[in-house]
Amino acid sequence: MSTITKAFIQELGNRKLETEEQQVVEELNRRKIPYSFFTEKRIHRRQLPLGKHTLVVGNLPCILGALKQLNIPWPEPNDYPICLQDCLHRRTWQSTVSDLAIRLEKGDYPAIFAKPCSRRKQFTGAIFQSESDLAQVSGVSKYEPLICSEVVNWRSEYRVYVVRSQIRGIHHYEGDPLVQVNRDTVEKAVRILRESGEAYAGYAIDFGVLDSGKTALIEMNDGFAIGAYGISAQDYTDMILARWEELLSQSKT
Repeated sequence: MSTITKAFIQELGNRKLETEEQQVVEELNRRKIPYSFFTEKRIHRRQLPLGKHTLVVGNLPCILGALKQLNIPWPEPNDYPICLQDCLHRRTWQSTVSDLAIRLEKGDYPAIFAKPCSRRKQFTGAIFQSESDLAQVSGVSKYEPLICSEVVNWRSEYRVYVVRSQIRGIHHYEGDPLVQVNRDTVEKAVRILRESGEAYAGYAIDFGVLDSGKTALIEMNDGFAIGAYGISAQDYTDMILARWEELLSQSKT
């Protein structure tokens, strides 16, 4: 049973909500859990009475602000879990903006996909194949750590929602919806994550189908602030609650 007794839901102004927040509100109403709305500036001004029994639902900056107020360490991203390296079907490596620039300036390498390692992302992950693409990282520190991978072609992409190591839904969000991921591969990955200890209580993990027909891991996403693609309000709220309660248990106050 949930230990949450009150929720704070981010609004965009005039009670306007993003789709995800609206889903949580609908489910909280069903569960008769009280909630109130807040704007992003209030969380950064520490104007919310947060505690060990309060849920915060909002975008990434709001969640990070709430964690800071609660004295909970920011969870490090784990986009490509070590235990699932065999599921990637492509090479990945760590780099920096500076190394990326040098590589592109030489112009003798194939295109690569790169994104920031940090949750405080300075730019959106993108494909870099020429020096002109460096405009996408203009203003970003040359020391910014990156995670890079070989460029592959995804025929279709799916998001898998997981609550306490149980799959709650597999939902298509990009590419050909008739090209489906291999369910056995996805279930095996979820099982490996649980056994390795790398799983969160609530998370979303994206898989896709490559040109080769193989089902491959795209990335794993923390469940505290992630987009809802076709998932029910109940399952989405269960994921948010499970992950948030796990984070609350790490509070140092």
